[in-house]
Formats: sequence, C-alpha cells, structure tokens
Amino acid sequence: MIFEAKNINKSYHNHVALNDVSLSVKEQTIFGLLGPNGAGKTSLIRIINQITGQDSGEILINGEALGPKHIKDIGYLPEERGLYKKMKIGEQAMYLAQLKGMSKHDAKRELQNWFEKFEIGSWWDKKVEELSKGMAQKIQFITTVLHKPKILILDEPFSGFDPINANLIKSEIMQLKDNGATIFLSTHNMGSVEEICDNIALINSSKKILDGKVSDIKQEFSKNMYEIDFKGNMIGFSNALWTNFDLVDKQSFDKDNHRATVKLLNNNSLNSLLTSLIKEDIELKQVNEIIPTMSEIFIEVVEKNNQLTS
Repeated sequence: MIFEAKNINKSYHNHVALNDVSLSVKEQTIFGLLGPNGAGKTSLIRIINQITGQDSGEILINGEALGPKHIKDIGYLPEERGLYKKMKIGEQAMYLAQLKGMSKHDAKRELQNWFEKFEIGSWWDKKVEELSKGMAQKIQFITTVLHKPKILILDEPFSGFDPINANLIKSEIMQLKDNGATIFLSTHNMGSVEEICDNIALINSSKKILDGKVSDIKQEFSKNMYEIDFKGNMIGFSNALWTNFDLVDKQSFDKDNHRATVKLLNNNSLNSLLTSLIKEDIELKQVNEIIPTMSEIFIEVVEKNNQLTS
C-alpha cells in the first residue's frame, strides 16, 4: 500500500473530527474520499498534508511514518483556491514549483509543456485577477501536479468548470494515474466518483462507515431488480411471476410491447425468472439489472447511519 491511515483520531476542543479512522490505498489508483459537509474529510486531508497533526494513530507512506520529507511526494489542490491575485501567472507558477523543490530550469520547462497542453501560453504575463474562476483553477491544477507527486489530493477539482473543461481535467487525472500517480478525490459529485474512482471510503460524523471497490459496493447495494422489455401479453407476464417475483412497475408502449420492473424474491435467480416468462410465451427484447447509483448509495448509508447514532 502506498498510503495507510491507522486508527486516526482528531478532536478540536469539544468536537470530534475523526474517530478511529483507518484507510488503505493501493498505488496508482483513484480513491474517492466521500462524506457530507463536516464529516471529517478536511481534517484528514489537513493531517496528510501535515498542516495539522492527529491526536493518535499513524499515517504511513510506502510503509514509512509520514514526515517532512514526504512534502515533495504530495500535491494538494484545496477546495478554497489560493492564488495571489496581483502576481503574474507565470511568475507565481514558477514560485510555487520551486517551493516543491523543482529547479528554475525544470519548472520553466514543465510549465511551458502544461501551458501548451492547455492552450494557455498567452496567459504567462497576465495577472490572476484578470482570469475567470475556471481559468484560475486551470492554473492551480497545473501548479498542483507540476512536480509529479506520487500522491495527489484533489478537493472538488471540477468545481467551477464548464463541461468541456471538466472533461479536460478528468482526462488529465486519468493520465496522471496511468503515469503512476495515486489520487485522492474528495468530491460531492457522485457522477465523477462512478466514472473514475477505483475505491472509495465514506466518512460520516467523524467515522468511516463504508469502504471498498466502487463496483463491489454497487453490487452489494443492488436490490435484485431488473428492467425487462418484452413483447407479449401483460396479463401473461404477471401470471409468470406468482409469489417468487414482485412486479414493481409496468408501462405499455402499445398493445404488444411493454416494459416492466421486477424484483426477485425468495432467493430466486434471474434464470428462474426468465424461465418462467418463456413458459408464458413472453418474447424477451432486453433485460437490464437496475444497479443503484453512488448518489443513491451515499444517501442510503448516511441516512441509516444518522438514524443509528441519533
């Protein structure tokens, strides 16, 4: 594991921010760090960046205790962007690159490559205050990844971008992963989580309440429901279900073509459902399992956890 958090606890006065939180992140993966506002995500991010320290527990980078030498290995894009509005963009990007240990020569070369890639070469002598929010965020993204950190922490990286630039940043994140980076993605955009995250951890009220591979979690929370397009008689379709299946919803497009949502009951399989339908001379057109979205899972798990702890 490139990153491990073991039994992390952090409190501020009378507020518990993190309560025995443990995480393991494999190298060259995209890890979604999820949770409602105030759940504890920011406290964990601040600990990883050594802005503050945990009360107990330990953070390991490649098996070594987190320390000052790891600053160069981490890139952090905060949700609250922090560029100096009066400085010229090129000058500021050079300064931030050298803070991360890059030589002036290497910083200039890499910045020119990124500015060319993002088609923003003409911005070098502009001031940040002359840029739109989205344009400024492009600059901050570049300064975050410029020194090629092993671990990237991106807090709401798509916020403020139009769909075209959001896709541009998403594509660059995937390329950074392919090039060896391990990426923490902290976001409320569940669509992005489904699209690019390999694993996630969900923190609520200071505790980790869910973690695992995105594909495994979605399967775990599936409701054994299927959407079926078919040709035939709706009465015959309903008769095929009996007590082993539940007809949740139905709609008809014309006299012969229909769509139904069916839930499997009593540990029955999809095969047994299809066998029952074929016996009733139902002509199947399409069968799709209804898999819950990460947004639906997020809401379900958080609400259930809040009920248990209230």
